[in-house]
Amino acid sequence: MRHRNSGRRFDMDSTQRKAMFRNLVTSLVLHGSIRTTEERAKELRKVADRLVTIGKSAPSIEGLEGEALAKAKALRVNAIRRARQVLMDGEAVNVLFREVAPRLQTRAGGYTRVIKAGLRPGDSARMAVIQLVEAVEG
Repeated sequence: MRHRNSGRRFDMDSTQRKAMFRNLVTSLVLHGSIRTTEERAKELRKVADRLVTIGKSAPSIEGLEGEALAKAKALRVNAIRRARQVLMDGEAVNVLFREVAPRLQTRAGGYTRVIKAGLRPGDSARMAVIQLVEAVEG
């Protein structure tokens, strides 16, 4: 029985699985959209949404002075370090904090969407496109 066992194993050990998701989420942040298998896309949602939440938690340091500035800088540095633990590329960290997080600042969760994309010709695996959603209009 698999009661209360969440997550998929993908026939990999935990280090391989972690590396795969780090690579996938890095590509997702850099490109905004990637095509992968449906199961991987559904699991990637969890990693990507947590990462965007880390990006949103970094406070802006503009217009602050003194102790408030020091505290905001410390929180921002901590958020960047946490994001670097997941993302494989420094450019992806910059994109996350400068483009993705500000764009999704007003959105309360659900930062990705998974769109089914048919079957892969070679092995008939169910494919999907996972995208970062745009900012909420209005």
